Amino acid sequence: MIHRFEVGTRMSEIAVYNGTVYLAGQVAHDSSQDIAGQTRQVLEGIDILLAQAGSHKGRILMAQIFIADLHDFAGMNAVWDAWVVPSQTPPRATVQAALANTAWKIEVVVTAAV
Repeated sequence: MIHRFEVGTRMSEIAVYNGTVYLAGQVAHDSSQDIAGQTRQVLEGIDILLAQAGSHKGRILMAQIFIADLHDFAGMNAVWDAWVVPSQTPPRATVQAALANTAWKIEVVVTAAV
């Protein structure tokens, strides 16, 4: 059975199926922040959503990171490195992308085990 959380007309924030949690792309709620501020907001949001689904950041199976400007890579990594669980860092891909809102600097999609 598929369980969905925070279901909207266009998308759900979370889907859980067969012991796996799938999050929608997470972006900062305050897009006026720099890359560090936006990254912190996104990761805090991921913590909250994973907890809703009965998981946590130490159970992330894969992370996909989209950043608008590769010059922000080091700033994003500084926040990411402080957030991830040591010795439980997930596989990750980071790419430069044109995000749906030009004020967004980062969007993160994660898949995790329950």
